[in-house]
Parts: sequence; C-alpha cells; structure tokens
Amino acid sequence: MNINEFDKIGLEVVKEHFSLTALQMEQFSQLGELYRDWNSKINVISRKDIDNLFPHHIIHSLAIAKVLHFEPGTTLLDVGTGGGFPGIPLAILFPDCQFTLIDSIGKKVRVASEVAKAIGLTNVRCIQERAEEEKGLFDFVISRAVMPMPDLVKLVRKNVSKKHQNAMPNGLMVLKGGKLEGELHEFKKYVEQTLITDFFKDEWYKEKYVIYLPL
Repeated sequence: MNINEFDKIGLEVVKEHFSLTALQMEQFSQLGELYRDWNSKINVISRKDIDNLFPHHIIHSLAIAKVLHFEPGTTLLDVGTGGGFPGIPLAILFPDCQFTLIDSIGKKVRVASEVAKAIGLTNVRCIQERAEEEKGLFDFVISRAVMPMPDLVKLVRKNVSKKHQNAMPNGLMVLKGGKLEGELHEFKKYVEQTLITDFFKDEWYKEKYVIYLPL
C-alpha cells in the first residue's frame, strides 16, 4: 500500500487526536490510495482537492467525534454522503455503531460502497435514495453541508428515534461553514455550534463548525 506524503501527515493528525487499534490505523491508511483510484474513474472529490483528502474530508468528518463519542450500538444515517463523508471515517472510528449512508446519485453510492468493502467495514450500508424515501429510525442524522438546516430538519425529523442512549439527546450532527445565523435562527434556543478550530488547528477549518440540534 503506497501512502503519499500528504496522507502520512494526515494520518499523524488522526493518530494524535484519536486512540486507534492496529486495524483502524490500517483502514485509515488505505483510504488515500482507494479514493485516488476511484476518483480517477468517478469524480466524487475535486481533482484539485484530492491531495487534501485527509484534512478536507477525513479529518473534517472526524470533527463530529470530537463533539460526541458515540456509544456502542448507536445508529447513524448519513444524508447526502457523496463518496462516503462523514460516514466512512466515523464508521472506522466507531466499529460498534451502525451507519447507513444514502445519496441520490448512484455512482457516488457505488464509490462509498466499494471503499467500505475494500477496507473491511461491516458496519456500513450504502443505499441510493433520497432522504424523503428513508423510513428507518436512527439515533443521529449526520451530514456535510447538503442543504440548509430548515430543509434538512423537515426531511429527517421523521428518522430520529425517541429512544436515547448517548450522552447527548438524539438529533442532527451537521458539518457546516460560513455565516449561519440566518439558517439557524429558528433553532437558536436549542442549537449548539462548535468551532472545528477548537480541535484541529489547520487554517482551512476557520469558520467551519459542527452543528448539533437535538430533535
């Protein structure tokens, strides 16, 4: 397995922030080559951005785990997963949790599915569907800037289970950036915004947040 210099730096950051087993380290170390290979066939990450796979995609996804450590048995729905973000990095980190990754675009779902299979993830299901079609119940819905929060809440409120098992009540954990006052205004009494620069110091995370909304 060839690991380029960009990925080596990213792997060191992941190791610094999370306690990983040998299997988890191996799984994270395989992602670079797998995504580069798949991206050459099916463009799920900007070709200009592929060398930033770790900071812009993998570590960015793992910021959710800095806000909440999911208990074993937690179920998560990744809406608009694209090539598998944030779902696949979180599924590596939480092997005892169950992840359902959905996207309306079949070729993106295929990439996520093939990457998960290649690294031996058994806690991931990848499905081509829209959020409104998903009928299952989950502890948390996760996503990465797929749509404005009011629209996302309308679509996924039905999918959030009333039975809680984590330190924070069930709800939404969303990665977003920029000025969010407008789209979060109606939730301001309940929403929590955590700056990703509280955990990861890369300048790219400036004005990027983990947004938590209990539902």
